[in-house]
Amino acid sequence: MTIPSGRCVVLAAVSALALRCGPAAAQATPAAQPPLTLQAAIALATMHHPALRAAAHDAAANTAAIEQARQLPNPELSYLREGRDPGSRTTTIQLSQPIELGGKRQARVALAQAGLDVALGERRLRQQGLRADVIAAYFDTLVAQERAALAREAAALAERSADVVARRVAAGKASPVDAARARLVPADARIERDRAATALAIARQRLEFLVGTPLAARPLASVDTEPPPVVAADADHAPAVRRAGSELALQRARADVERAARMPDLTLTVGSQRDDQLARRQAVVGVAIPLPLFNRNGGNVAAARERAAQAQAQLEAARLEAAMALGAAQLRQAQARAEAALLAQTVVPDARSVYESALKGFEYGKFAFLDVLDAQRTLLQARTRHLQALQEAWAARAELEQFAGDGKEQP
Repeated sequence: MTIPSGRCVVLAAVSALALRCGPAAAQATPAAQPPLTLQAAIALATMHHPALRAAAHDAAANTAAIEQARQLPNPELSYLREGRDPGSRTTTIQLSQPIELGGKRQARVALAQAGLDVALGERRLRQQGLRADVIAAYFDTLVAQERAALAREAAALAERSADVVARRVAAGKASPVDAARARLVPADARIERDRAATALAIARQRLEFLVGTPLAARPLASVDTEPPPVVAADADHAPAVRRAGSELALQRARADVERAARMPDLTLTVGSQRDDQLARRQAVVGVAIPLPLFNRNGGNVAAARERAAQAQAQLEAARLEAAMALGAAQLRQAQARAEAALLAQTVVPDARSVYESALKGFEYGKFAFLDVLDAQRTLLQARTRHLQALQEAWAARAELEQFAGDGKEQP
């Protein structure tokens, strides 16, 4: 399938919303609506899904946290009076300014930036997962749509076969047993047709939930006769792996913050003191620094170091999991592509030819009706297997979309 450019995706999504919200949409019939393309469905889901909105709010919150981390500590203004009687009391006004040492501010900013990277990675992960879900739901709906059409065609074939049997029975060239058997086939076909219609309704409902807008009777673009192209993917670029890398950077930045916290901060104080007894004012200058005799923040440093080691192990696990998932999905897609191509090019055409020959031969008395039923069943099974192979190929492609990240299509 050829994937349109980003501009075409936006135009398709805007067109879909215009058809839904515009005044002419209320008067248009479902048949007049253009088919919903895959990229339009992805664009609609990206605009409407609440999980992506939540991820965007998280990223915005972390951006604000970076700005807050850059701020300097506020000074403190204090007023102190000693004594009650005028002429014997002392008043002191002083301004104290904490001065951060040990690179605390830089470490705090780096931690906030790492938090933003994690939030952005989470948003990419959710976006890629949503894209994969939409692809899977879209092609599940397409396949269900084709299966419903196949079930209707099977019902028509059953009716056609039953008509042929009825004419031969009326002409005395076939047994009434064949007529009774032929009447059962259309009934089974109608049951399968109703089941396929229900499965299509369920698939469309799931797709509607993902795109965030009702599809009504709007058709989807026709299913491709060719299976999807193979995606060349690198596990290191998988969104889950990149997010795990951002989490590792976050834990390392937190460890830097805890190490910087071991350095005590300096508090510089300047002010003025008036002594009424001496009738004069004098300057006050002071420096205060905590003595790290008992608490050197060693526990927090050790805990942060362990969390960083845990994040490193989780990154390796995510890379391993992504590599295994990618390898399995690529093998499944390659197998489904080969099966779909074989069925479409050889099996289905041969099965159709056999069915037409058997039905024509039965009309001329050369074959039994059981041969016609067997040929019809073989044709329907071949077409069903072809649809199933296409569905498996696109399901593997959806999984690759979730893990591949920046993968590129290969012919």
